[in-house]
Amino acid sequence: MKVIVLGAGVVGVTSAYQLAKAGHEVVVVDRQPGPALETSFGNAGEVSFGYCSPWAAPGIPLKAMKWLFMEHAPLILRPKLDMAMLSWMFKMLANCTTDRYALNKSRMLRLADYSRTSLAAVREETGLAYDERMQGTLQLFRTQDQLDASAKDVKALAADGIPYEVLDPEGCIRVEPALRHVREKIVGGLLTPKDETGDCFKFTNALAEKAAALGVRFQYGTTIKGFDIEGGRVRGIVTDGAPVRGDAVVVALGSFSPLLLKQVGISLPVYPVKGYSLTIPITDASRAPESTVMDETYKIAITRLGDRIRVGGMAEISGYTNDLGLARRRTLEHSVTDLFPGGDVSQALFWSGLRPMTPDGTPVIGPTKVQGLFLNTGHGTLGWTMSCGSARVISDIVSGRKAEIDATDLAISRYA
Repeated sequence: MKVIVLGAGVVGVTSAYQLAKAGHEVVVVDRQPGPALETSFGNAGEVSFGYCSPWAAPGIPLKAMKWLFMEHAPLILRPKLDMAMLSWMFKMLANCTTDRYALNKSRMLRLADYSRTSLAAVREETGLAYDERMQGTLQLFRTQDQLDASAKDVKALAADGIPYEVLDPEGCIRVEPALRHVREKIVGGLLTPKDETGDCFKFTNALAEKAAALGVRFQYGTTIKGFDIEGGRVRGIVTDGAPVRGDAVVVALGSFSPLLLKQVGISLPVYPVKGYSLTIPITDASRAPESTVMDETYKIAITRLGDRIRVGGMAEISGYTNDLGLARRRTLEHSVTDLFPGGDVSQALFWSGLRPMTPDGTPVIGPTKVQGLFLNTGHGTLGWTMSCGSARVISDIVSGRKAEIDATDLAISRYA
């Protein structure tokens, strides 16, 4: 078939690569001049197969109220008269129960673990280099309450057979030696040793080149206006230039997916949640992290990417705005300098991007009510982590094959 992939972020490019490997003729359409120039550009850099949890969790509503009064809050809410925002928030609150959290986390772990083996396969067959490291994620707890609350995550990891290790402060320092300078600030940690790190922008650009070598055509600088539907089946897309015809369309437009799908009567509960990052040059390697340290207090990931540190996190619910708030920069600076003092944050590149979040935290992958129209979107903070596994799933579904993992509960029908 001729398959049109909408979006050239990490999810779109990995999808195109897998579809081309499956023998399809593939064209990728994106408004940007190249791949990975929006949400995939400056994300936290963590590929967290074990450290993946829904934002919707027991206790979050109460925590959110407290965060409203914190100087360095991990969640920022800027309410507005936006029915999409209000609807999404109500649905998210409905998922903040123990049962829903366990269900949603199990879905995420299933897809993330599949993505781990899928990424390894891509690495082996392409030889891509993207400042990758395979040294795990250390979730760092500053208080006993945080350490105690991690029991529910430990239970979920154990149930799904995901390796983990609960560490005392000395164990944390063994994994991340630079933390010895702030020993008094650490109560403990949770290590997921199979987690990885890497530069998503580098990976996506390198894989786009491999996909092009397989015959994938990239049509950049093209604004997607809508779908061409005939007799209940998609026949292509309408753009600001010439129409693009095809037998199937995969929507991988991140936060912008629901805006386009609304035109064909598909209600996709995805809403943009803005994240921020700093990219800081390493001036003293002995004071830098070895892999990823997740500062549980501020929900900020501090990741080693070659000769740089990527500091990313926070969740700002403010609609489709991508301005850079200086208060958010101060929070990132505070977290990294508090745990890894000595770095020169004045040289940092400050960035923000819109993460496509679903109310339950799990992506939407699979067919729609329109024949030939498929979804691979809504990965939230885990697009980099889940991209390779999601790509194999959607490639199998588009090709009419059964996916290698159970993906029935990832389809949009779960919201029916």
